[in-house]
Amino acid sequence: MNNFKDADIITAIITPFKENGEIDYQGLEELTEHLLETGSRGFVIGGTTGEGATLTHDEKIELFKQFAEMIHGRVPVIAGTGSNNTAQTIEFTNEVSSIKGIDMALIVAPYYNKPNQRGIKAHFKAITDNCDLPLMIYNIPGRTGITISNETIIEMAKNPKIKGVKQCTSLEDLAMIIEETDDDFLTYTGEDPQSLAAKTIGAAGVISVASHIYGKTMREMYDALAQGKIAKAGKLQRMLIPKMQGLFLYPSPSPVKAILNAQGYASGACRLPIVDLDSSEKEKLAQVLGVTDLGVKE
Repeated sequence: MNNFKDADIITAIITPFKENGEIDYQGLEELTEHLLETGSRGFVIGGTTGEGATLTHDEKIELFKQFAEMIHGRVPVIAGTGSNNTAQTIEFTNEVSSIKGIDMALIVAPYYNKPNQRGIKAHFKAITDNCDLPLMIYNIPGRTGITISNETIIEMAKNPKIKGVKQCTSLEDLAMIIEETDDDFLTYTGEDPQSLAAKTIGAAGVISVASHIYGKTMREMYDALAQGKIAKAGKLQRMLIPKMQGLFLYPSPSPVKAILNAQGYASGACRLPIVDLDSSEKEKLAQVLGVTDLGVKE
């Protein structure tokens, strides 16, 4: 497994599409290099922001293979392999585990079925019992309709195959998980506005959407924190918070794709049921971000 020691900003990267709907691998490579240059230290591929829910099985496998080749071991790569079907998750995760360069699988809480905590634990135990690829729990109640409790995460963290969590809830939850798990358990916030606060209370960092657009500033913020320049780091986070919130003004990843397209990165359209921003939505987004043109770079 790749070393996550320096992976404080992990970008949950979009999936660019061509006009014919196929994945744009040239566009993906150009964007990836840009993100590495602007502060990303790892990637989630085929996750929520990558529109994994509308990628076919074969598209995901090819995407993971090509992306792993693009990264070539430079930073950790986490692949979204989870679903609400335990057996299919096991089968798919095992298939992905054979791809060289995939360091970890991101396993979302089972959505729609709405299992209780005992069912959640059984779901993850079945996956770890039948898969060798290290796992990261993905707790995102706003999308799944269920919450993995702090107690459940802390218990599952004792499983040696479960290496971390992407937590999309409160700072209080993050604090409890960090306090009650081993130091080598990787706790990431999945909420960009929490980036600085999460790091100060001991999180590994952030799994980010905003780093597509504001990676340089986020890198500067984390570097300032590491240097003890607390006032500078705080000022940068305060400046970033409304912009980070603006990236979720409309269903993600439509805002970030609109900006990337405007900035000249080949991101393409979103796949239905997510629709691209119309002109009035782009205008509103620009206002929230404090720019006159979405093509303005940080």
